Amino acid sequence: FACYSTSKRNSKVYECAIDAVQDVKDGSTILFGGFGICGIPEKMIDALKEKGVKNITAVSNNGGVDKTGLGVLIGQKQVKKIIASYVGENNELVRQYLGGEMAVELTPQGTLAEKIRAGGAGIPAFYTPTGYATLVQEGGAPVKYDKEGCIEIPSQKKEVKKFKGREYVMEESIFADFAFVKAQKADCLGNLVFNKAARNFNAPMCRAAKVTVVEVEELVPIGELDPDQIHVPGIYVHRIFLGEKYNKRVERLRITEPKDSSKPAKPPSDAQKLRERIARRVALEFRDGMYVNLGIGIPVLSSNYIPKGMSVMLQSENGILGLGPFPTKENVDPDLINAGKESVTVVPGASYFGSDDSFAMIRGGHVDITILGAMEVSGTGDLANWMIPGKLVKGMGGAMDLVAAPGTKVVITMEHNTRDGKPKILESCTLPLTGKGVVDMIISEKAVFKVEKGVGMTLVEVAEGFTVDDIKASTGAKFKVSDNVKPMAQISD
Repeated sequence: FACYSTSKRNSKVYECAIDAVQDVKDGSTILFGGFGICGIPEKMIDALKEKGVKNITAVSNNGGVDKTGLGVLIGQKQVKKIIASYVGENNELVRQYLGGEMAVELTPQGTLAEKIRAGGAGIPAFYTPTGYATLVQEGGAPVKYDKEGCIEIPSQKKEVKKFKGREYVMEESIFADFAFVKAQKADCLGNLVFNKAARNFNAPMCRAAKVTVVEVEELVPIGELDPDQIHVPGIYVHRIFLGEKYNKRVERLRITEPKDSSKPAKPPSDAQKLRERIARRVALEFRDGMYVNLGIGIPVLSSNYIPKGMSVMLQSENGILGLGPFPTKENVDPDLINAGKESVTVVPGASYFGSDDSFAMIRGGHVDITILGAMEVSGTGDLANWMIPGKLVKGMGGAMDLVAAPGTKVVITMEHNTRDGKPKILESCTLPLTGKGVVDMIISEKAVFKVEKGVGMTLVEVAEGFTVDDIKASTGAKFKVSDNVKPMAQISD
């Protein structure tokens, strides 16, 4: 159909993806919207592949997966550098990075969102508490390896300034050559509407590029969108085209199976029992009216044990407040996922927003409690959970932002020891830090510790089947023993 402004045809509307990206040159810096493979500009990614653009600097929350999302361009070796918070499950990206074929600048997710938001607002730099006393601030993180696996390009040290007695890290903003964005609906002026959690990084990225190109599932005439429902106004959008035949899928499909009362429940494995013990203890930290952020794994499991009648709103970094349970098979929505890229539902009273707003909630201390997993924790509350240099490369995701938030209680859930019996609670972390002196409580299958940040920890609960001496023998850090050590509590069904 024809799109008209007040006097002439609107020139923002393009025929197709190839037409819309025709002037993208080798070496361009491009913002790619999406979170995981939710809300990705897949038609423009395919067009870049067809066009053969090379040496791209890609800015994205993550690198997609093999052969999907940014994985398409990475697989063709069209990306020379990626700025992201998480590389996750893209095995080819990890291979190229560790093999010295690609540069990877890992950036905390909230910092990345704010770098983009600030760039679009004309702010060249800002200060954040996120990443202080970690490789992000101190420098030395491997941005690029050489062919022998040695660090060829390390990250640079960043300026620190103290405000009201606390250290903050200076971060420079990002303003790119192009922003490639996926929206649900647009009019011919470029006013945009996103669908559910597919808003994520798409919304802030619209504002932070010389040229913003948007692919949409529905293009409507001017005046059809309610002005009060528009998520991004058209002033930020330069080109639009209507995409077709989208291959929308869920990266981690999780569904709620209907219960069959005629079949006996499968008995839990020892590993499941261990996880449930920790999750049931975590649930005792919830209070009515809390806003809570849950990490992947055991933290998410704890939401199954929120007491009936208690109102706890679960926040997800990708732009949801009010997470619900996994959907039934017929209710799966690819535009509705959590921060672990799992299919989810929402509860009554839920809301959706962009990644920049999500981390404003987190960084501003509006989340009451965050629960995360860990590779290592120190006796003074240091946390390491994002990489093993030269081996395991996942990225910090939103963890650095979550643990740096003022006034937010940080609870760590973890198995007490590694598979070969070595302690994971140490005097000092041996892996790169996620945060220094940030942990308030540690809950393992063996014990519960309260941590005085920067000082030390106290054993307050011991699980059934263990003694205080057992905890001492399996813990690599010194700790005090409470005068009133209790059996490890478990929330009742």
